Amino acid sequence: MNLEDLLGPLMFLGALIFIFTGFPVAFSLGGTALVFGALGIHYGFFDLKLMQAMPERIFGIMENYTLLAVPFFIFMGTMLERTGLAENLLKTMGMLFGPLRGGLAISVVVVGTLLAAATGVVGATVVAMGLISLPIMLRYRYSKELATGVIAASGTLGQVIPPSIVLIVLADQLGVSVGDLFIGSLIPGLTLSAMYVLYVILMAIFKPESAPALPPEERTLHGWALFKEVMLVMVPPLVLILVVLGSIFTGWATPTEAGAFGGVGAMILAMFYRKFTYQALVESMKVTARLTAMVLWILIGSRAFSLVFRGLYGDIWVEDLLTNLPGGEIGFLIVVNLVIFILGFFIDFFEIAFIIIPLVAPVAARVLPAMFPDAVEPVRMALVWFGVMIGMNLQTSFLTPPFGFSLFYLRGVAPPEVTTGHIYRGAIPFIAIQLIGLTLLIVFPQIVTWLLNVTGGV
Repeated sequence: MNLEDLLGPLMFLGALIFIFTGFPVAFSLGGTALVFGALGIHYGFFDLKLMQAMPERIFGIMENYTLLAVPFFIFMGTMLERTGLAENLLKTMGMLFGPLRGGLAISVVVVGTLLAAATGVVGATVVAMGLISLPIMLRYRYSKELATGVIAASGTLGQVIPPSIVLIVLADQLGVSVGDLFIGSLIPGLTLSAMYVLYVILMAIFKPESAPALPPEERTLHGWALFKEVMLVMVPPLVLILVVLGSIFTGWATPTEAGAFGGVGAMILAMFYRKFTYQALVESMKVTARLTAMVLWILIGSRAFSLVFRGLYGDIWVEDLLTNLPGGEIGFLIVVNLVIFILGFFIDFFEIAFIIIPLVAPVAARVLPAMFPDAVEPVRMALVWFGVMIGMNLQTSFLTPPFGFSLFYLRGVAPPEVTTGHIYRGAIPFIAIQLIGLTLLIVFPQIVTWLLNVTGGV
């Protein structure tokens, strides 16, 4: 293999080395692009005229209407977090399910599902539930492993239950409709929630000491008072979620328009719960600006990287590598899932979406449509299914020791008596559930495509 053939693979490896050393991702990608672009020009392998396309690519980012949904949904989630939504939901659900063995753990799963649909922010969900529910579960002698595992796992549901920031970014990188990806991920996300609940129920049956019921003296609300509290806490956020998602699913609004409405709705909810303050508004705007700026800088760096990478024929190297794997579609899926799963230990989903997905999406569009021979639009169905699968894979890597992000979030707020070992052991059963869910998704693509076929997509 000559130097011209090596520059593409070396460029990809160089970017990963920079990222793993802790250098900012945007600058790692941009810097790698400059270094290897200069090497390519020096050796006559890269046409400098290609760099003239870079300003157009940056303006393309600025004009991308789909990406405008990102700051809206970040703002919506951040504002809802500051309304005390998580605290109110956990306390109310705890009283509702408290009489049952494992009721508190079931409450955490239910609240995690609702927060995923309301905020889509994994870190905020895990931290909120860890601060609020973990001390209560430990006080009533829940197993440390079950308590930490259910919190960490439920907090990651924001990866696959819409409206998810992950899915918005994946849709943009795969070139599919955000609405299609939202519709396709709804059943897989809710199925995972149901599997979590089933596991908690089985633990309560076979190891009742690990998941006791809430003592009667702690269940201060009963009958009509409990029903009224449940309605007061659950109905407003549910209405907001249904309006936001419903407007996308029915085609009445684009994800960007629905996100804008969700941001306004989050402020109205904050006023409803009497938690809206000028400080909360400013803090939410600061978080939104910081995260959005991070995403856009990474995207600019990734555009520079992909431009030089393609100029050095790295895309052809990746395509040849992936299309010539043994096993056809299955071999491609195994390799891509392993790469994303392993990378998910070390780098955030934004970096994975902007580095890996542009490289594998063209191959997926060529290889995977054969799995959907009866579909009217097999390429569209294949890419939507592929995007949901990647989202679930990333969710699994967020849970996997020793580097799972969700585990780190929980470790940061756990009380001293909860060790890292408790958190790791608690995550293992939920990783197994995730892998079962991922396998079912691969074996039965209809889990994703059925609702798309019924609704016609967006």
